[in-house]
Amino acid sequence: MRVLVTGASGLLGATVARTLAARGDEVTVMQRRASGLGLREVRGDVADPAAALRAAEGQDAVVHLAAKVDVVGPAADFERANVLGTRSVVEACRALGVPRLVQVSSPSVAHAGHALVGVGAGPADPGRARGHYARTKAASELLALAADCTDLAVLAVRPHLVWGPGDTQLVGRLVARARAGRLPVIGSGSALIDTTYVDDAADAIVAAADACAPDGAHGEALVVSGGEPRTVAEILERVCAAAGAPPPRLRLPVPLARAAGTAVDALWAATRRTDTPPLTRFLVEQLTTAHWFDQRRTRELLRWSPAVGLDEGFARLTAWYAAP
Repeated sequence: MRVLVTGASGLLGATVARTLAARGDEVTVMQRRASGLGLREVRGDVADPAAALRAAEGQDAVVHLAAKVDVVGPAADFERANVLGTRSVVEACRALGVPRLVQVSSPSVAHAGHALVGVGAGPADPGRARGHYARTKAASELLALAADCTDLAVLAVRPHLVWGPGDTQLVGRLVARARAGRLPVIGSGSALIDTTYVDDAADAIVAAADACAPDGAHGEALVVSGGEPRTVAEILERVCAAAGAPPPRLRLPVPLARAAGTAVDALWAATRRTDTPPLTRFLVEQLTTAHWFDQRRTRELLRWSPAVGLDEGFARLTAWYAAP
């Protein structure tokens, strides 16, 4: 296929683009800065309709990963990148007759702060999602799925907690905090969470691009994870061990952590800081609330299952940190 991948400067986007190219697809990547992937590039802002049209021209499928992923920042920045960016991509697909769109979303679009235990992909809910990122991703998922029709098959894929070598969003931040002695375990650390090794997440997205069709999988959202829930404490310890960083020694009671996260949220908003805060209310919820998922629907529709898994993933992460 001729496939456009937006957001290929990120870890997951770059892995998806490389996976498609490795199997022989003709891949175009779109992002604001050079990707360094050696593939055809269209550089520009995905929220710019003209740039989206240039990138989508002649494509058989679009995999839309470009997004603002952060816990801080003005709401308008998330709205532009996530909602307006998705609208530009959808309109470009419609205008150019692109038949397939895979919208890469997030399980946070259906998370209202309560435990998610062995559930499937619940409906995206911008009104109840937590924080600017989750709210705008929920709105963008609904926007994309509303465009599903016989001429444009749309499938939303929600990879959960993607990690791997080179990850700066999750692994990099955890390791930096551990090395600085500022990585706490909140509460007991016993909440079970799913994670997804980056190669498995990329394979699932590629499988979605193949399956997405009017007579195949379309018009719904699917959660993707490794399907190996582990406690938050175990995940933190294994990330630290892989990086050779000290394991978390701090223990914060949940009520204290919530109060601190709420105070930090208010401070960052009032001072318009854009650096990563030490704690947020959303982060406290994520580290104390179970969230793992039923993968049967995803694996059936996509004909996909994880090939790397947790143990092999951590072995690869350890080797990456140990490399000179």
